[in-house]
Amino acid sequence: MNHRQLRTITPELERVGAEPHYQPVGDEVALFEAAAQKRLPVLLKGPTGCGKTRFVEYMAWKLGRPLVTVACHDDLTTADLVGRYLIVGDETVWLDGPLTAAVRAGAICYLDEIVEARKDTTVVIHPLADSRRALAVDKRGELIPAPPEFMLVISYNPGYQSVLKEIKPSTRQRFVALEFDYPAAELEARIVAVEGGVDEETAKKLVKLGQLTRNLKGAGLDEGASTRLLVHAAQLIDAGMAAAVAARAAVARALTDDPDMTQTLDDLVRAVF
Repeated sequence: MNHRQLRTITPELERVGAEPHYQPVGDEVALFEAAAQKRLPVLLKGPTGCGKTRFVEYMAWKLGRPLVTVACHDDLTTADLVGRYLIVGDETVWLDGPLTAAVRAGAICYLDEIVEARKDTTVVIHPLADSRRALAVDKRGELIPAPPEFMLVISYNPGYQSVLKEIKPSTRQRFVALEFDYPAAELEARIVAVEGGVDEETAKKLVKLGQLTRNLKGAGLDEGASTRLLVHAAQLIDAGMAAAVAARAAVARALTDDPDMTQTLDDLVRAVF
């Protein structure tokens, strides 16, 4: 079979249309822009829901590049990323995977929670993340050079992942690393107010609740409430729910199934609201 004569299907990639709301907390925007200018891959690390994905969306909008996001998981295969042959009617075609489509289009490819993917899968990104900047599509015998606009971004949560799910040194040492954390209280309240549609006082109370749950990390909780969860609670309040009801649903019940810990979180909700 002559692979190059087969029809190739490459998904159309979209750009981020409207400016995503993102509040810079340090020099992460300038660092990302510098990495893009020098064609360096970027690793984002930080707790769940602290704004990593929103940051990538914002930077894709700011740089005017298409964004391809892949949520990594245990069953993600190399074919899922690179592509595969398909039978369409009586024709065999090649369908580009999201990584290949991103390389061809000069997009930003964001591999979210990279450590959830199998290590034999993530090895495929190595040639893209060093000076070669090329993607090998073994099944087609094709080597695709990445255009200058292509950028590889990966993320992971070092505090949540187990030792068995750490990033291999051979992978992480190819990346510029940006560290994220939950914003300072005043800034986080502003984010919750804007994205959740609540007043400043309510936003501050939700942030207070979030901070109290974060103090329980390692003492019954794997993670405290993320900024994302606080925004969810605010949105429920904005939709007409009582604050305590919204906080229990969006924060307490979302964080744990353990009855004792649920009771503890409910007590925190009562203390704040």
